[in-house]
Amino acid sequence: MAGEMTLNPDIVIRTLTMATLVGLLFSAGLRLTWTEIARSLGQNRLGWILPVNFVLVPVLTFLLARLFRVSTDTAAGMVLLAAAPFAPVVPTFTRLAKGDLALASALTGLFPFLSAFVTPLVCELSLRPLLKTSSLHFDIVSIFEVLVSTITLPLAAGVLLRHRAPTLARRLLKPLETLAEGLGTVALIFVVVVEFQIICSIGGKALLAMALASELAFLAGYMVSGPAPPARVVVALGTANRNIALALLVAVASFPGTPIVAMVVANGLLLILLGLVHVGWWRFFVSARNHVTAGDE
Repeated sequence: MAGEMTLNPDIVIRTLTMATLVGLLFSAGLRLTWTEIARSLGQNRLGWILPVNFVLVPVLTFLLARLFRVSTDTAAGMVLLAAAPFAPVVPTFTRLAKGDLALASALTGLFPFLSAFVTPLVCELSLRPLLKTSSLHFDIVSIFEVLVSTITLPLAAGVLLRHRAPTLARRLLKPLETLAEGLGTVALIFVVVVEFQIICSIGGKALLAMALASELAFLAGYMVSGPAPPARVVVALGTANRNIALALLVAVASFPGTPIVAMVVANGLLLILLGLVHVGWWRFFVSARNHVTAGDE
């Protein structure tokens, strides 16, 4: 019918993703104090963890995309994920794997804050050689503004509320977390439905490249963390599991109406599956073995 309004999928995805990030980061702030963050981070090799996540993983992913000769759109989706470290699901994975939950919360709060400043630059440097023959335009300034408003400010607001009104923060935490996680699930389902045909066309070669990047990231995170096994699993899980919501937001803002959005989702779903495999392996083999060893001492 004439005059009917058409729902723009990119606007829906962008709105749901921004709401998810704001909710998750505000909730993360409600769990944290600056003292807790400093104490947890001071016990680990942050000087190694940050370069591994913001430099090594994007470089590895870029090289694997080139090595496996995946399509430009698929490579761009992989790089966007590689530039968005530490998914908000890491604390949940850490709890299931019996890792250091305090460290997981601190890093999950810290990395999105840093991502608001570093991710646009990493994406610009990584995507430029991939898209040099494309008409796509990556607006680093607007992405920076969006990430600051959806990551930095909500996180700081959550920490401030925790400091000023801890009782209110405790009451708000669970409902807001549940709402944000629900919005994230809805956003992911919506993208899968809208981009289903493109997602199915990604191909085994591209998935293999992303899986290899994830496994190398897991190993790198494990190696650069502190010596304690509960801390090692946190950094390994966070390095391997990239922030789908953040990567989606950048993809929709910079490349609307392109298959890149679908490629982010397809590869992101693979990372979630691999993350669950890592959790199961750590919980039922590594943690169990450490528990038995400790009991024998």
